[in-house]
Amino acid sequence: MEILWFLFAILMIVFVIGPYVRRKRGGVRLVAPGSPDAADPANYGFDRQEDLDIRIPGPDRDLMDALDHVRSTGQWQAASQLLAGTPKDGEQRWQRVQAFGGAAALELVQQPGVGAQWLKAWRLEADKDAGGAQVHAELLVQQAWRSSGGVGSQDHRIILEEAREACRKAALLSPGDPVPYITELAIARGLAYSEAEFDALWAKVMDRAPAHMGAHLAALHYWCGKWHGSREHADAFSHAAAARAPQGSLLAALPLFAVYENLPDVVLIGSFYQSAVVTRAVEGALYAVHTARQDDPMLAHVRHLLLLFLVNMERWAEAMEQVRHVDGYVGALPWSASEDPAAQYAVYRALAVAGYEANGGSPATLPH
Repeated sequence: MEILWFLFAILMIVFVIGPYVRRKRGGVRLVAPGSPDAADPANYGFDRQEDLDIRIPGPDRDLMDALDHVRSTGQWQAASQLLAGTPKDGEQRWQRVQAFGGAAALELVQQPGVGAQWLKAWRLEADKDAGGAQVHAELLVQQAWRSSGGVGSQDHRIILEEAREACRKAALLSPGDPVPYITELAIARGLAYSEAEFDALWAKVMDRAPAHMGAHLAALHYWCGKWHGSREHADAFSHAAAARAPQGSLLAALPLFAVYENLPDVVLIGSFYQSAVVTRAVEGALYAVHTARQDDPMLAHVRHLLLLFLVNMERWAEAMEQVRHVDGYVGALPWSASEDPAAQYAVYRALAVAGYEANGGSPATLPH
């Protein structure tokens, strides 16, 4: 435990003075704040840390407008209309349901008992609205994971049981919609479904959206060693999905998420990020990014995770390419796993800038 706190302290030091890094070809070292040799992310037009949006992985103006409206007015109709107009089998609907559910969960944390009145009104006034039912189920899942006394507690299980029933009601309101079943994947992890039970649930997802990246990420958690599988299970699941991925699918990046989910708490081997396993997974993710539609809602998720690996691999130009595309939004792994996603992202962004400039890069050489 002591070594974890030591490494965390070092990381925070890098965060505080990370922008103040000397641009020395072939190496990166810290210098005093204000030094003329300091590398500064602001020179690239990147957002200040305090302006980073921790709610979503990438821009979705329609979603943000609807969220702002329901939270400021308490009227749920804008959220309902947005979800009604979002295709059932796409990644975007799942992301939007998560965002609305997350916003409601955050309100209830901030204002216990009185927050998220718009969602309560939505369910009371339109109990047959599929979107409202899905957001309610997602809210319950997020409540269970965020503030129910921890995994294994009685409250955690009770809320997840309630969420499971909410998912089943939501599924009845929208036949063919994969979202209620994708939401249930997180419940399956928390309630420790048997492999047979999980496989039956997964079959329902695959019947409705076989190439759904968000669903595969949710299922991957179940198969990891920290939950109900193992490193071998997670690798097999991710590589099988990547192998059957259609052209242009981001599923080719799934093995990189499997590597991330099975990272040791502390990486003590200096060559870990240069290993064949990591290199293959990163190359697969880069291939997926380059061949995917640029408007794919899951693209930002892959770029955020690539940034972490590319910085650790000291592939500075490729890391900066990811920053260029995702900067401004940090609502994705690996940053969302931190208590302060914006600060964690800012650390890696500062290191990417420093490494890029240490090897001859500059704002003028970064494509726009």
